[in-house]
Amino acid sequence: MQPEFNFELVEFNIEQDAGAFERYRYVIPVLDIEGGALIYPPHTAHELHQALFEARQRMNEDQSLA
Repeated sequence: MQPEFNFELVEFNIEQDAGAFERYRYVIPVLDIEGGALIYPPHTAHELHQALFEARQRMNEDQSLA
């Protein structure tokens, strides 16, 4: 999906943050797509594609308002 949406993947190790570890340790991997809700497992390709599509729409709307 990278070629279609041109996103940056940032990996965050929850073991390096006690608060994040406490919050997410039983539900990893959690996906946080900027401007959207967190996506908890199990992830599907369709769900991820939809979230990326919606994020791109929000970004385009924000740019058109500026």
